[in-house]
Amino acid sequence: MATNNEAVVAIAQTAGKFTSSIVLQADNKYIDVKSILGLFTTLVNTKSYELHVHGPDADEAKAAVSEVFAKYGLDVKVVAE
Repeated sequence: MATNNEAVVAIAQTAGKFTSSIVLQADNKYIDVKSILGLFTTLVNTKSYELHVHGPDADEAKAAVSEVFAKYGLDVKVVAE
């Protein structure tokens, strides 16, 4: 589980650098990616994720957060709004 803990912290820290709203859709739940607790409970149980990003630095946020997901082997699809 160590990698999952690392992934959660890395994702939340990366998301925290942006002002955009970054929301992860997993199954039927929506989680604020900046919330370590929300991420922790979600990344454990779900295998496929959708990322919804809105805000002034959305493009940079999408790229950075997607990169962290990929680094930890998590499958995420960025949803174009």
